This record gives sequence, C-alpha cells and structure tokens, in this order.
Amino acid sequence: MTTRRKGRPDEDHDETSRLMEETEEGLERKDVVAEDRGNIALLLLLYVLQGIPLGLAGSIPMILQNRHISYKEQATFSLSFWPFSIKLLWAPLVDSVYLESMGRRKSWLIPAQYLIGGFMLLLSMHINALLGEEESTEAPNVTIITAVFFALNFLAATQDIAVDGWALTILSRENIGWASTCNSVGQTAGYFLGYVVFLALESRDFCVNYLGQADSLVTLSGFMYFWGIVFCLTTTGVWLLKSESKENENGTGGGEPDLGLVGTYRVLATILSKPAMKQLIFVLLTCKIGFAATDSQTALKLTEIGVPKDRLALLSIPLTPVQVLLPLYISRYTTGPRPIMPFILGYPIRLLFGLVLAGLVWWTPSFRSDDGSFPLHYYAIIVIIYVIHQVFVNCMFVGVMAFFARISDSSIGGTYMTLLNTFTNLGGNWPSWVALRFVSELTWSACVQPTVMGEAPEEPLQLPSSCYSAERQMCESGGGVCQTLLDGYYVESALLLLVGLVWAWWGIPTIRRIQDQPVSVWAVTHQRTQ
Repeated sequence: MTTRRKGRPDEDHDETSRLMEETEEGLERKDVVAEDRGNIALLLLLYVLQGIPLGLAGSIPMILQNRHISYKEQATFSLSFWPFSIKLLWAPLVDSVYLESMGRRKSWLIPAQYLIGGFMLLLSMHINALLGEEESTEAPNVTIITAVFFALNFLAATQDIAVDGWALTILSRENIGWASTCNSVGQTAGYFLGYVVFLALESRDFCVNYLGQADSLVTLSGFMYFWGIVFCLTTTGVWLLKSESKENENGTGGGEPDLGLVGTYRVLATILSKPAMKQLIFVLLTCKIGFAATDSQTALKLTEIGVPKDRLALLSIPLTPVQVLLPLYISRYTTGPRPIMPFILGYPIRLLFGLVLAGLVWWTPSFRSDDGSFPLHYYAIIVIIYVIHQVFVNCMFVGVMAFFARISDSSIGGTYMTLLNTFTNLGGNWPSWVALRFVSELTWSACVQPTVMGEAPEEPLQLPSSCYSAERQMCESGGGVCQTLLDGYYVESALLLLVGLVWAWWGIPTIRRIQDQPVSVWAVTHQRTQ
C-alpha cells in the first residue's frame, strides 16, 4: 500500500495558484482567438481569392500544350508569372500611398479585386477564341493571353501586398501568428481550386469515368465567369461591411517603422550596396540554372506524349501533405548558426534527380497502351518520383528561408524578407524562361511522308521541313508525320546538369563562406550583433 506524501501548506497553496493561473491563461487565449475569429476568416478568404488567378494561370500551359504551341510560345506565356517575383518594385508605393477616407489597405485591395473580377468576366467571353478551339486550325493568340494573365497576376500581387500589410493590424498581437497560416493555407487552397479542381472538372474523360457524368462539368469560360462574379460580390461585401481601423488599433503597429515611400527605397538601396548582399544575390540568381529544363518542361513533355493533363493535376494531391509536413521536420535542422545546411545537402541530389525526371519522360511512351491510356502503376511511379523530388526541393527551400530569417534586420524585417524573396523567385523564373525559349532551337524534327506497307507514296507530298506550331498542323493536314530526331529537352537537361555541377564546385563553398559571416554584416544599422 502506498501513501501520498503531503506537502507543506504553502507548497500546496503555490501549486493550486499555479494551476489556476494556467487555466485562466488558457481561457484568455481561447477568448482572444474567438475575438479575432471573424478577422482570421476574412484573411483566409482574401488569400483564397488571391490563389484563384494563380491556379488558372498554372493550368493554361497544360491547355496550350494540347493546342500544339511551340516551347518558344510557352516561354512567352511564362512571363505572366513574373509579377510576384518583382512586386518589390511597387510594394513601397502600395504601403505608402493611399486614400485616408478609404483606408491604407482597402485603397489598393478594393480596386485590385474589382479589376481582377472585371478581367475574369471580360476574359470569359473571349478566352475560347484566344486559346483556339481544339478542333480549329487557328493557333492560340499567346501574346494577348500572356498580357491578360500578366495583368491578372500583377493585380493579385498588388492584392497580396495589401493583405499582408492588413494582416499585421487586423489581428491582435496574440494572434499575429495566424497571418502566415492564413497566407499559406488560403493561397494553397485557391491555387488548388484554380488548377487541380478546374482541370479535373474541365476534363470530359475524368467526369465521365470517375464522376458518372455525360460530359465535363465546367468550361474555362464558365469557370472564369463564376469566379469573376465571386470576386465582385466579395469585394463589395468587404468594402461595405468591413471597416479599416487605425494602424495601432490592436497594439501591433506592424512591428516596423513607417519609413514612407522615399525612405523605403533608400533602405533597399542601402541593403543592395552591401558586399555580402551582392554575393548572396548572385548565388540566388544562379543556383537554379542546373534544373531549369526539368523543372519547367517535364510536365509539358508528359502532356505532349499523351498523359492527360487532369491526371497530372490530380497527382499533386499526394504531394500536398509532403509540402505541409516536411518543412516542419526539416526546420529542426535549421536552428543554430548554420541554417542553410539543408540547402547544401539537397542541392547535388536534386541536381542529379533531373536525370531521373528526364528518364521518366523518355520511358513514358513505353507505358502507353494502344488506346492511348496509361496503367495505374505508371501513375504510382510518377507519384513516388515526385514525392522524392519534393523532399529535396523542400530541403533547399526551408534552408534558404531559415537563413533569410537569421540575417534579416528585424527593424525592417518585412522589407528585408521581401527583397530576398524577390531575388529567390527571379533565380527560378529567368532560367526557366531561357530553357523554354531555346528548347525548340535545340530540337531536331522533320515532317516525313508516311509509308504504306513499308513503301513510300508514288508522288511525293508537298510538306514543310519542320514541325513547330503551325508547321506541325500543315504537316499533319498534308498527310505527313512529324518525327523528332533529337529532343532539345534531353539536350538542355544534359547541358544544364553540367552547368549545375560546375556551379556546385563554386557555389557550395561560396554559400558556406556567406553563412559564416557575422549577422552584423547584414544589418541596415550597425546596432545588431551576432
């Protein structure tokens, strides 16, 4: 039999008081979250809306690939994704110039969302003609499509700047951590709706075989019309029903000084003038060259071979838990003075993994059955390959973000992080554009006459010499067959792999030296110490 040892009366009293205080603190935290529940829901809605045009823009290359456009035209459309990479250029303007009667954030948020809704409504009436009907010989108008989606993404990036700033003041100090959660969850959900859900419901094959429908459930024009209406209605509701309070209403104040328009640009110039920052920027702008071909073209190549675009979109669903949970695990290794080590370890493996992706593309035709379908185990192989690939993508991403968080001057943390993220995004965008732009020049293809029972026709057909875009249609309509002699995708994959290996020889030691710099080197003011 055991007996409980009684403590002294003052010890029992202290223990009871501690438990009561912890209980009261827990109840207070719940009350604080409950008070901000409406604001959290609003932020989540705004970030979901932001992800819709991004998801739609992500689906367009898959649609264009089925229209047999050239990779040079794919490179042109890839420019539409650049606004999020260069938003630092006008972010200080959005933060500093506003109508006091409307509010600092709503002065940009409301017009941006109305314009997005208006663009979608207008585009819904013309998108089919711009893309070219599938049965039509008219080629898609890639230039206009690129301009329209560049404008949509520019407005979405402007909305993002306004919402990010509003999140710092709309939430109480105790709930400010919900801002990043709303951002990641909301934008991911919006992108999922605009990309995965749209491509699945727009696919007749998917709707007939898996949903028991007679035809596809949505069209691109109908999808854009619906979300155009949603944008206009929700924007009107936010404008009329949600008032914007003062910057310091909840005691947050954003955590950063209000530098003004000119002051913010001066701070950016000061940061860019630092020798260590120049070296870091060069690393960020060049580190993704080695896998530019496989990152930008693998999904397009699979679509070109005949893998249904809706299947490729749905395969991103198993990747979602990996993208959410893996960074939490990797972050355990980014604390301390060497946060960028996951990047250093992941880079060479991700670089060599490009060979695996190129091998997947080369191997894919052997899985295709006579009716054009692919077996289930082929899709399982794709999922396994992409999950492993995502592991090393996240290693590099989390390592870089942790390093940014370590070196960013806390006095202007938001501006500093935005600057670093800008060059990170540019470092991925420009190599992808170059790879798409020149893959056609590195591809050798010819339009050849078909043979009948092993014999060529008696009279030679008048056929074009190559098979790109309109010439492909001329070849096929003239009775010819397009035959690829050497695919530029493999040429670029091999060449850029060599470039990546050379970069690793220079870049990894350089990154180690940059990491070993004292934190004070990166500070805007010299008040910080390591």
